[in-house]
Amino acid sequence: MRRSGRADSSITLVALAALLAWDATGWDLAFARWYGTTAGFVWRDAWLTRSLLHDGGRWLARALLGLLVLDAVRPAWPGPGRAERWWWIAVMLAGALLVPSIKQISTTSCPWELAEFGGVARYVSHWQFGSVDGGPGHCFPSGHAVAAFAFFGVYFLWRPYRPVLADFSLVAVLLAGAAFGWAQLARGAHYPSHTLWSAWLCWTLCVIGDRLRPGRRIAAGAVGDSVDRLVGDEPRPC
Repeated sequence: MRRSGRADSSITLVALAALLAWDATGWDLAFARWYGTTAGFVWRDAWLTRSLLHDGGRWLARALLGLLVLDAVRPAWPGPGRAERWWWIAVMLAGALLVPSIKQISTTSCPWELAEFGGVARYVSHWQFGSVDGGPGHCFPSGHAVAAFAFFGVYFLWRPYRPVLADFSLVAVLLAGAAFGWAQLARGAHYPSHTLWSAWLCWTLCVIGDRLRPGRRIAAGAVGDSVDRLVGDEPRPC
């Protein structure tokens, strides 16, 4: 289904409200306790969570980015022009850089650093700016989740041209992001909110990117002219 910019903004605001509500519940620690004990996190180095979903997820993201670059150099399917394809690659790379940049200034430590899971830190909400938890920090939001959520840009790239393909890519990104987020939760590397905030940041960046997309008004005008022709109401010169 093709959505408008207004619908994108509504989704962004509703998701933000849901995220703030999640943070207010304090459920992050409760979810971490499902997988962690005083001995640590048994899934931390498991093949499924570390080798497949963590390391494998990174390689999958690199491969997909490489395919997108090749497609921008020599488009494989008709639709967006080269400039538009490169624009969305830039937006996706911006998302891949934004989250790690925020992590560098974050004082929030990972669940596996908490004393109750065998570490040395105490739980402190990532909203308590300036407060330190006694751990190394640099854990909020989830950098690994960006390996999936940065590709929201594929949805925005193809939405005006191939809505079915765009919707398929959106579902794939959400499923991959959920899988990566679960793996990091089970490993003790992140809380659920870390993954959710990464998703929101990447989505919001794409919504902004769609508004600033070069030629957006020109493309919209071209679509309008096509509709006029189809309904037999093409503007006549005065």
